[in-house]
Amino acid sequence: MDQVFVLWHVQELDEGTDDEKLIGVYRSEADAKAAIERVRDKPGFAILPDGFQICPYELNRDNWIEGFMITVD
Repeated sequence: MDQVFVLWHVQELDEGTDDEKLIGVYRSEADAKAAIERVRDKPGFAILPDGFQICPYELNRDNWIEGFMITVD
């Protein structure tokens, strides 16, 4: 297996930021789609059914290599 499928639910907030929920990591895209069907009618998900995202993720690979900036308010 060279990749897994990561299932997220993403909601855009009023402040221009996203609220992201990691639902799970699955062996196949079909398994991730089955998970959507299992949670689709749960509170929150039911009113935002278009928020699901399935992202293929390659194993044994660095996926965030740019670093990041810290801001202090």
